[in-house]
Amino acid sequence: MSFELETAKEPEKLKRVVIEPVSRVEGHGKVTILLDDENRVHQVRLHIVEFRGFERFIQGRPYWEAPVMVQRLCGICPVSHHLAAAKAIDVLVGAKHLTPAAEKLRRLMHYGQILQSHALHFFHLASPDLLFGFDSDIAKRNIVAVAAAYPEIAKQGVLLRKFGQEVIRLTAGKRVHGTGAIPGGMNKNLSKEERAELLKDIYHMVAWSRDAVHLAKKLYVEDLERNSQFGYFRSSTMGLIRADGALDLYHGGLRAKDAMGQPIFDHVDYSGYNDVINEEVKSWSYMKFPFFTAKGTEEGWYKVGPLARVNNCDFIPTPLAEAERHDFVAYGSGFPIHSPLAYHWARMIEMLHAAEVIKDLLHDDDISGSDLVTQGERALEGVGVIEAPRGTLFHHYRVDENDQITMANLIVSTTSNNHAMNEAVRQVAKQYLDGHTVTEPLLNHIEVVIRAFDPCLSCATHALGKMPLMVEILDAEGGALDRVYKDGSGDVGCGA
Repeated sequence: MSFELETAKEPEKLKRVVIEPVSRVEGHGKVTILLDDENRVHQVRLHIVEFRGFERFIQGRPYWEAPVMVQRLCGICPVSHHLAAAKAIDVLVGAKHLTPAAEKLRRLMHYGQILQSHALHFFHLASPDLLFGFDSDIAKRNIVAVAAAYPEIAKQGVLLRKFGQEVIRLTAGKRVHGTGAIPGGMNKNLSKEERAELLKDIYHMVAWSRDAVHLAKKLYVEDLERNSQFGYFRSSTMGLIRADGALDLYHGGLRAKDAMGQPIFDHVDYSGYNDVINEEVKSWSYMKFPFFTAKGTEEGWYKVGPLARVNNCDFIPTPLAEAERHDFVAYGSGFPIHSPLAYHWARMIEMLHAAEVIKDLLHDDDISGSDLVTQGERALEGVGVIEAPRGTLFHHYRVDENDQITMANLIVSTTSNNHAMNEAVRQVAKQYLDGHTVTEPLLNHIEVVIRAFDPCLSCATHALGKMPLMVEILDAEGGALDRVYKDGSGDVGCGA
């Protein structure tokens, strides 16, 4: 499926167009496009150009610091890292089952994160393209223009995110980089007054989330022929699933399906994730390329996140979101929906589900309970997995007898989507750029399909082991004076 022709092996003979940085995403990335004299596309790649080595520098730290430290990976989805790490640390302290209060408080925190993150992405980052058009005036592609043209939509988007952030503040201690989850449980509950404050607004959030689903569906269906084929490709999918097949964003077993919706594996205990998933390193990106071990590097890549989860689950365990899922599935005529732009529709279904879950939890007296921590037989290795807003997130730690971390491995949602994003970028380049004069609106089509995945590029660059690296020394005119590199196997060389 790779859209890279043989002539791309001689890039010096081709024109190079660079989109840098990719805008309206978290983190730093760029896209390079190689064109011939007739503007035929020969190679398209999404490059992640930042590197943050959390997997290395947390080694030697005491394990109880991990849930607080690793969330510094990101300011957009810190709760996801906080909870995935906490779940792994629970294993280390022998907390196989949390108390009902701790379990529900963590779920409340997590679904608050889902709500705020999905609202942020759809309304602030993606809606300008969807509402104004991919080739609209660049000055209009921002939330300020959305607020001017669609004030009620913008208002609801801002307040939905604000509510989710407030849920996080009350459960984690603060809106960004909180400390609520601790080994074996939680360090605070919700008072009756805090619950009452959130309950005042939650029914508005449910209604607005439902409106957002209808808006996302309308924008997708209005031009179904174009949108369903935009960046289209098929791939396998993966996500967590509850024991009864329901969507569960906090806990479950691993389920993977092939491009036609047939099972690859199901209800796999995520502590054995490395039996079913492997990772490949490529020389041109700091991001790894995960794949299903049984299918190999060529056929085993997959996608995660809202589209994968809504396709994969048997049902959603809240009534309004389940009704919307039925409507979504009907457009696939019995097969998985693979269009990248359908991510937005699925994302809003999940946001509605998150609002419904938050409503139910706020009515549950357990979240004001005082029994918050448990522990049991200690272990030296733990794996924690959660469904972050962008997809399945793995945290894996080993410790020594001194309680110091000796190994950390993270497979982040955007990493799992790495190959899928590259494939989507190639397909859009083939559909819209190939043979045409390159213009800014056409290049925005490339960014539109990247944004559909809601990538968090900062989170994704946590390479383990031998990483490709190149350092160039340039003269004042930009010419290369010298070059030192390390390839994916760890071999070091110099020169051109």
